[in-house]
Amino acid sequence: MATAKKAPAKKAPAKAAPAAKKVVAAKAAPAKTVAAAKPAAKTAAPAAKKVAAKKVAPAKKVAAKKRTPNAAFMKAMTPSAALAAVIGATPVPRTEVVSKLWVYIKKHGLQDAANKRNINADDKLKGVFGKAQVTMFELAGLIGKHLS
Repeated sequence: MATAKKAPAKKAPAKAAPAAKKVVAAKAAPAKTVAAAKPAAKTAAPAAKKVAAKKVAPAKKVAAKKRTPNAAFMKAMTPSAALAAVIGATPVPRTEVVSKLWVYIKKHGLQDAANKRNINADDKLKGVFGKAQVTMFELAGLIGKHLS
């Protein structure tokens, strides 16, 4: 009996299908345009990625050149008396001054425990910083005043 029901069911839609297809096709046309627009957007996105990838490639070629250090950062500078008490009195480049300050900060445990970006100044560092607490981002700007 189950096979008998299936056979008429297949034949019935086949007879009614031409009329139904016209109605469905008219209603489905806007849906297809929306669906057609979505794949177009998807194809546009990979094209944008390819363009972006092409833009990155020339930048890598430029970056492939060996980077030369800035001479101003490598010039040995004499620290002030307050800064010399922390890092020593010998002339050193700015990059070394920052490195030596961080060694001093880590050695004496001066980073704030709650917020590691803050540095709590001890007596020696108060002379350099001018205040009790500074952020690590202020560090390079504050030591510039103590170098000549």
